[in-house]
Amino acid sequence: MEKSTQMGRNRTGIDMSPIDSKAMIEGAMNSPVTQTSQTIRSIERDYIQQSDAVGSVPIPGTIKGALKSTMQKVTGNNPEMFINKLGERLAYERTGVRIYESFINKCETSLTNKEMGDLIPIDQLRQFHNEEAEHFQMLKECLEKLGADPTAQTPDADISGVAASGLMKVIMDPRTTVGQCLEAMLSIELTDNAAWELLIKLAEDMGMKDMAEQFRHALRQEDVHLQSIRQWYETAVRAQAGASSVTRH
Repeated sequence: MEKSTQMGRNRTGIDMSPIDSKAMIEGAMNSPVTQTSQTIRSIERDYIQQSDAVGSVPIPGTIKGALKSTMQKVTGNNPEMFINKLGERLAYERTGVRIYESFINKCETSLTNKEMGDLIPIDQLRQFHNEEAEHFQMLKECLEKLGADPTAQTPDADISGVAASGLMKVIMDPRTTVGQCLEAMLSIELTDNAAWELLIKLAEDMGMKDMAEQFRHALRQEDVHLQSIRQWYETAVRAQAGASSVTRH
């Protein structure tokens, strides 16, 4: 059994101190409200209206890139959005490599501690890790073909990194278990799959048929990642719940 599922000295609930909780509730009920929700929303609207954008798509750093961008503009396409999304996927795959490295380490450690680490084939995790690295390299080359700088952080790459930071903290936290990390991994893979599907459609819209086919290949691999993580997560949770009919894959 994983350590997170064992009963312990958890004192976060209100039932742990009925006298103090009653006094706390009474104090909250008797305290004057200093700001209404309407006031708070008004302040938020002011910040939204006055804010700048989260970064910008960098201009092409080469003559080749500028020419490609100009040609796309002439045909009515918006290359900035395509580059923005390529940069986002590049950053996500780079993070994915690091996440799989941390998750593999946690699974190997759990094997030593006789927890749930034996649930997952480590060799298969290493394969997923290597495929994430291949996707990163492929996206780097796609950006270079467009004349874009793969080292530049696009706006959506920035936002994606912020959104994924909480999930990465779950996996990096030494206290979290394999089962808890699997839930975070599932969220990561669900987002990853949806993003590849969109990138395929964008490549087709831009007339980049070769890139679209490369992205389809990546999506097929990501589908396997998602199905495997989903199965491992389900098996881990049901095993912890005491389901006797659970089989490991």
